[in-house]
Amino acid sequence: MATTTTTPAARTSAAPAEDRGRPSWGTLLVLLTGIFITTLDFFIVNVAIPATQADLGASDAAIQWVVAGYGLALAALLITGGRLGDMAGRRRMFMVGMGLFTLASAACGLAGNPEVLIAARAAQGAAAALLMPQVLGIVNTVYTGEHRARAFMAYGLTIGFAGVFGQLIGGGLIEVDLFGLDWRSIYWINVPVGIAAMLLAPRLVPESRGTAGTRLDFAGVVLVTAAMVAVVLPLVQGREQGWPLWTWLSLAAAPLLLAVFARHQRRLGAAAGKAPLIDLVLFRERSFSAGLGVMLAYQLAMASFFLVLALYLQMGHHMTALESGLLFVALGAGYFVGAAQAEKIAARLGRQVLTLGAVLTAAGFAVLAETVAAIGVTGSVGWLIPGLVLSGYGMGVALAPMSAIVLAGVTSRHAASAAGVLTTAQQVGNALGVALIGIVFYEALGGGAVPNDYAHAMTWALIPLAGACLATALIVQLLPKPDPAADTAEDAAPMHAGL
Repeated sequence: MATTTTTPAARTSAAPAEDRGRPSWGTLLVLLTGIFITTLDFFIVNVAIPATQADLGASDAAIQWVVAGYGLALAALLITGGRLGDMAGRRRMFMVGMGLFTLASAACGLAGNPEVLIAARAAQGAAAALLMPQVLGIVNTVYTGEHRARAFMAYGLTIGFAGVFGQLIGGGLIEVDLFGLDWRSIYWINVPVGIAAMLLAPRLVPESRGTAGTRLDFAGVVLVTAAMVAVVLPLVQGREQGWPLWTWLSLAAAPLLLAVFARHQRRLGAAAGKAPLIDLVLFRERSFSAGLGVMLAYQLAMASFFLVLALYLQMGHHMTALESGLLFVALGAGYFVGAAQAEKIAARLGRQVLTLGAVLTAAGFAVLAETVAAIGVTGSVGWLIPGLVLSGYGMGVALAPMSAIVLAGVTSRHAASAAGVLTTAQQVGNALGVALIGIVFYEALGGGAVPNDYAHAMTWALIPLAGACLATALIVQLLPKPDPAADTAEDAAPMHAGL
């Protein structure tokens, strides 16, 4: 799973003061459509992986790239997407992002080989990075008071719904096999939705811009993207290629690229009229540095868990995409209950609500590991439900308040930048998790007593997944206790977490 937040844009006026705050729910519907399909496409792909791999003859590494490539492109361009909305107009960039996302979805549906599909998935992620940051910026502009609170609630529910039911929606589309499209239908469904949103946006969504003086740091984008690719590429490709020299050189280059990036950001930050991609002053705030570690560690387990669970169910138990999607509902049910109770738990435990959620998630993974080891690939998958519900509940308890707790200790002048970096960290964690857990899963798949023993692979994959959650619980202890008198990020747009 992944949480999704966007950079809070500056609150600017797109309408006369007397019209602001009026509940223009048509506007919200268009905006939420964009958030829904971009979030959905991160999760819906998991249940289509086995069919995609069989149809295209894709390697295990290629399949990992289909998932990780989306998150990597999204992570690299999210902050830049927000800046472009501030400069060129948020509605305009929303429509550009939607248009490119629609075209990239069609390219995914037409892909005849793994390479084209991976490229199209990366294009989807890049388009989503242009679209997603505009939504909260526009909501901040259009709504005020209780209408804004309701809009944010709808935003959070939309993300949660897309994540929880993404597997089920994907399974249903593949099962129906509309026009004989099979797995391709999960991409083609975006085309009519995207076209409808683009037609309605000029009529229903007001234009707005951010503060003047925003600049784009293209060099920063290139450097940080190169650093991320230098890590993920060898982790995904290395196992299949026997870890050749280039994989180690690439991994060694990553910290050097990050050092160059940091120096570049520091230089821009010190220059008048320059806007660095990331304000390094943020990392002087302990709450943010520790919070970033919390987010990265927890996200390592989310997207990768969805991927290996789908592979175990469909390749190991030979379940259909719809059948495996239905089983994911147990996870979603636990998530929604946990998310609904998270606020009350947080009121009592403070930041330790994240510890509780992470430990419960790890416990759920431990229960699943024991269950998978017991039922193998022939026993009833119904025995997985308790572990799935417990894992989902822990995810809800941890993810629902995570962004707000991490950002609560950030001073208001750094709130927008912090939210953008936090969102980027979420996507980086997802991509890294897919790469790292993929190594464990596929090594165990070929290294067990029985070749292609998916139960053995799933059991081994669940161990580092639980470890990532326990590491999260430990990092939470580094978060400072909240200071009620401190200047916090209360003026930022509320951050709603989703799956």
